[in-house]
Amino acid sequence: MPLIDALFDKLLERGGSDLHLAVGYPAMIRAKGDLVGLDQRELGAAEIERMLYEILTPEQRAHFDRERDLDFAYGYGQKARFRGNYLRKTTGMGAVFRTIPTKILTLDQLNVPQGVRRLAELRAGLVLVTGPTGSGKSTTLAAMVDHINSTRPGHILTIEDPVEFVHPSKSCQVTHREVGEHTPTFVDAIRSAGRENADVILVGELRGAETMKLSLQLASFGILVFATVHTNSAAGTIDRFVNAVSADQQPQIRGMLADSLSGVVAQQLLKRADGTGRVAVQEILIGSSALGSIIREGKTSMIGSYIQSGKGEGMQGMDDTLGKLVREGMVTAHDALEKAVDKESFAKAFPEAMDA
Repeated sequence: MPLIDALFDKLLERGGSDLHLAVGYPAMIRAKGDLVGLDQRELGAAEIERMLYEILTPEQRAHFDRERDLDFAYGYGQKARFRGNYLRKTTGMGAVFRTIPTKILTLDQLNVPQGVRRLAELRAGLVLVTGPTGSGKSTTLAAMVDHINSTRPGHILTIEDPVEFVHPSKSCQVTHREVGEHTPTFVDAIRSAGRENADVILVGELRGAETMKLSLQLASFGILVFATVHTNSAAGTIDRFVNAVSADQQPQIRGMLADSLSGVVAQQLLKRADGTGRVAVQEILIGSSALGSIIREGKTSMIGSYIQSGKGEGMQGMDDTLGKLVREGMVTAHDALEKAVDKESFAKAFPEAMDA
């Protein structure tokens, strides 16, 4: 049994989401949003290297020794999978592991808004799930893919680095491709995806202009494409796409977005007011011809009003949703203010948010 498995057992027993290992610090976990030590014993450089190298394949070790950085997935029997990131820093080798549950939660279990379910039931277009690291994007996407896998026939293709949630074939055939192991790069995998007769394609992360363009092209072919982007709002996501290319290419990318963007779910996690865990908060944007016009004309400042007018279609704004949770006592006004888009207006609506 690898030495690190004992730490994974403690992480799972405590319901933690992440395990942090660094020289000169005790093993630490993130539980209910807070980083806490598992004990008081500081880890030494030799101990961490022995623990971390033990679970690598020869190919992974060679990659890390060469690049000083490594992303990979580690399966701990039937208990869980972990997304690992190894790095080098001034004190030596370090790592962070993110828990990937072996059981994929359903849309019902996650209690997602109706707009998220509506996006999961589309047949074509680009759907983006966005948010900062650790905001639950992968969990939400896994539930959306599982909904498709459970309710209609088809071919689902995932392109990830590394593969996180493993979907067993239910109503669909599911193909998992891992960047670095099954394909050289995201760009190579996305380029070939159009020839693999997929009905649904999940791209783990859109990391640059080329992957963004290729994903939009796939969506224009009548394929349902899911992807993640590290942005905090629907409007910010559109701006990220446009600003990823040079000024002379921006009209083209606006046109592609206007034609193919079917929706954005911008997600954040907040601590529950009673301290029992965290709750996901989503801004939901659903595509239409009206949204297409806004994007073509570069009027992303109008997206907030567009979302407000589309509540009946399943859309919801981040600040409105945060306000609702504050009024329901689910989250504190102070925590909600930190995540609000328009902090000034939110503070006026909830003056208690300014209390320390």
